[in-house]
Amino acid sequence: MALGRRTSLVLALLWLHALLAGLGIANTAITASAAASTPDPNESILHSEVGRQNNQSLLWGPYRPNLYFGVRPRIPKSLMTGLMWGKIETYNDFQNNIRYTCEQNEGMKGYGWEEYDPRRGGVQAIHDIENGIDITTSFVKVPGGAHGGNWAARIKGVLNDDAPKDQKTIVVFYVTQEGDNSELRALEGEDEKGYEGDVTLEGRSDTLGNYKLVVTKGEGVQPKSDHDLSNIRGPGQTIVQSLTFPEDHIWQAKPILFRQLKEGVDWLVENKYDAVQPPPPWQVYQLANQPGAGNVHIIQKIFEGDFEFDVIFSSESAGKPLSSADLTREIKEATEAFGERFSSVFAPKAPFNAAKYVKFGRSMLSNLVGGIGYFHGQSVEDRSYAPEYDEENEGFWEEASEARARNQQALEGPYDLFTSIPSRPFFPRGFLWDEGFHLLPIADWDIDLTLDIVKSWFNLMDEDGWIAREQILGAEARSKVPQEFQTQYPHYANPPTLFLVIDAFVEKLRKTNGSLPAGREQLSQDESLATASLDNPEVGLEYLRRLYPLLRRQFNWFRKTQAGDIKSYDREAYSTKEAYRWRGRTVTHCLTSGLDDYPRPQPPHPGELHVDLMSWVGVMTKSLINIGDALGLAEDVDEYKKILDAIEHNLNDLHWSDKDGCFCDATIDDFEENRLVCHKGYISLFPFLTGLLKADDPKLGKLLKLIGDEDELWSPYGLRSLSLTDEFYGTAENYWRSPSGSTSTTSRLCSSTETARDLYSRRKNIVETVYKSWEETGFAWEQYNPETGKGQRTQHFTGWTSLVVIMAMET
Repeated sequence: MALGRRTSLVLALLWLHALLAGLGIANTAITASAAASTPDPNESILHSEVGRQNNQSLLWGPYRPNLYFGVRPRIPKSLMTGLMWGKIETYNDFQNNIRYTCEQNEGMKGYGWEEYDPRRGGVQAIHDIENGIDITTSFVKVPGGAHGGNWAARIKGVLNDDAPKDQKTIVVFYVTQEGDNSELRALEGEDEKGYEGDVTLEGRSDTLGNYKLVVTKGEGVQPKSDHDLSNIRGPGQTIVQSLTFPEDHIWQAKPILFRQLKEGVDWLVENKYDAVQPPPPWQVYQLANQPGAGNVHIIQKIFEGDFEFDVIFSSESAGKPLSSADLTREIKEATEAFGERFSSVFAPKAPFNAAKYVKFGRSMLSNLVGGIGYFHGQSVEDRSYAPEYDEENEGFWEEASEARARNQQALEGPYDLFTSIPSRPFFPRGFLWDEGFHLLPIADWDIDLTLDIVKSWFNLMDEDGWIAREQILGAEARSKVPQEFQTQYPHYANPPTLFLVIDAFVEKLRKTNGSLPAGREQLSQDESLATASLDNPEVGLEYLRRLYPLLRRQFNWFRKTQAGDIKSYDREAYSTKEAYRWRGRTVTHCLTSGLDDYPRPQPPHPGELHVDLMSWVGVMTKSLINIGDALGLAEDVDEYKKILDAIEHNLNDLHWSDKDGCFCDATIDDFEENRLVCHKGYISLFPFLTGLLKADDPKLGKLLKLIGDEDELWSPYGLRSLSLTDEFYGTAENYWRSPSGSTSTTSRLCSSTETARDLYSRRKNIVETVYKSWEETGFAWEQYNPETGKGQRTQHFTGWTSLVVIMAMET
């Protein structure tokens, strides 16, 4: 992973689900097949109609999660908006403290969605301590017409108690429109120097039709200056500049704004500047009013004290335009609907049903779904297929490094991706193995949104079955990633966690068994779309039929490109085929595994075998068995069952250490003989975490003991990623070498019920760890220190850390 970044939290929840069935509280799998091997033409029609309605419902959103607030549709080269603000009491304030892109450590006491439903909207609070202001962005969508309906946002600023009551804040709403057959024009106001009332932009494009975007005058004092600068600007008014730039530049909002402001400052210095009594900075940093046509429109307001204004998008095809009164009503209804639905879907259990934990859970879920983004652009890929990338020789990592240094990468695409993200300030893009974990709680909230995201990921697959581990699409996304981490390699894999999500969907589909659960008939339109593929099983089956060939293709790609070597080293195993090795190993890292710096055999060897990768292939195999069964593909199911049997046997034959009482990686020693290398930690647990051990397997007891041992993996704040007794504990980069974190995945049986019950009850520690750090800092974090429980590394890590919502709702 670029820069390496894995929160240990996810793999801690894996073991929780591994305990559930043994406690009598796991969901019971339903084995009745929902299948029909021959598709009904009517199913395709219904599937298409549900897809159309889903696209309308999900078309608009704050799908620019890299910004504090930015709205766009799921359409390439379309309308995009973004919000900027900053105090402007001194000449340095605005330059140093303007907010636009989410950044770490810039004077925030937390920010994010307090409530959010992707089909309706929600409310985001931003606590900007350094600028002395709290910003609230309320966003709602109103369905109608043929272009995703209307949407509106309310931007509200309230000064902190310790800020001067007359503090000046500059606010910019940045609007762009891309596309060859598109246009966007700011209508002139009643005053050529600025707008006393609302600002109206009229636009059109092939994908959005005709529309209007109105920025209201709103409420708040827009101050006037005693200085005579009226020849170029109108103090106390809203200013609009309409500009035209090359499309590949218009995403650079801050540089464009600063360039335009500099033109005005230069003019003042040359013509009006008074060194004895200079103009106030809030007036110097005002744009000249120049409305008209362009692909960039900068709408600027300056307020003294608190303020509020609305941004209202109205599609001509939706009929009646929205008003501020409509927005007020919709915000209230969206808030009420979210609260009711959260309590219904997640129903937190004691002790996490207290008000403070419910608020926390709502925030975690809302920031997870509120971080969903739409990305479009080219990806940097190296398809040279250099022979060094086969990694067949000893010292292969040095050869591979030399091959990468030849810089044979090129831009490919453009591609599109609809996905959630790990962290808005640090990782605002798609990560393949994170996404499967992200989607587990999202699936409980909105299964059809989840399926839409899964489909988007598999649409990125190439003809061989490869999906890039990290999706850095377009120049804006690349601006957040150091160049050395941008290139994607089609021989590099990543844990196939999306199979967990598909498996969860199959289980939900079987549970409905073609019947509509009580109460579903009274669902609202948004709620019915969220469960359409379950309420109409034929739609769900059609989805699986279309996805299945891609799943099978990726499965075959994994087994071919990540195959390990059994035969060359006289290894004794049940099967000569089922063994696997991550490509992309170096001496210090195995980034492709997702467990970056977790200790592996040294030095790297082409004969290595990795227990976690074998387990992930087992996950894929089990998932394909369930999907094949649901679709009535008996021959395929028989094939997968044979593979699964071989994997389960080979995990024992190739990776189990009786001496260490855990599963281990394998390598080849100096005498060309097989040797197990055991670093007790997450790697050791993978066959258990992924459900590949039988219920009566005696190895389970040893693994449970390892999990609960405070001298090994257990800490008061969650599972350590590496044993306290390991020689590499807490060393070097210390990414996966001690920190703890949160998680969730599959259920399975457990023979050691008493031990399992004790370990399961300790989930409270993990939820409490995340909650306390969130309460103290305002953020969820990527990792949690196993000695103190403090959040660390990446802040606003509301990707898979949000899975604590699932932990809290478990009985």
